[in-house]
Amino acid sequence: MSVASKNKIAFRLLALVFFMLAMSFAAVPFYDWFCRVTGFGGVTQTAVDESDKILERNITVRFDGSLDSNIDWEFKPTQRKMTLRIGETGLAFYEAHNPTDKVIAGTASFNVYPYSAGYYFNKIQCFCFEMQVLQPGETVQMPVTFYVDPEIIDDREAKFVNNITLSYTFHATDLPTDQASLASSVQSTVNKPES
Repeated sequence: MSVASKNKIAFRLLALVFFMLAMSFAAVPFYDWFCRVTGFGGVTQTAVDESDKILERNITVRFDGSLDSNIDWEFKPTQRKMTLRIGETGLAFYEAHNPTDKVIAGTASFNVYPYSAGYYFNKIQCFCFEMQVLQPGETVQMPVTFYVDPEIIDDREAKFVNNITLSYTFHATDLPTDQASLASSVQSTVNKPES
């Protein structure tokens, strides 16, 4: 095998390594885009306005809340289910409580089950769009405004769905720098012994 031939093979292998590396970085945003476009994996849609069409058919939305093991909050839906007409706007609340003596930030991940309904579940406003920061002992009610798109009745799988479960899991998040400095000063005054 000649030197030119070896160099050509080495160049191709190196190009393959760089291509694979580039694809590994592109996979996450591509997968996120794919899930949002198709509703794959129960990923919901984001809407700007309410539906302009409301059907007579009812659908029940069940609410579920859980916590990742690394966050010291209490988190639950304030109601377990809601029945509304397809296309009708619903408003549900979840409650979070920080029973600790420190400031804790959290971010909610979410999905919809059955997965075939994810594409038709539209959130207009949701606490999951932003990080939540709870002070020591603080309890908050967090809203989610949503509707089920009337186009669900035209989907060959989703048209049979009568119950949808909206599930959130809260994960601990690092405090932003400006809030972290405030949190340390609050904690130092909270933990300071009396003289």
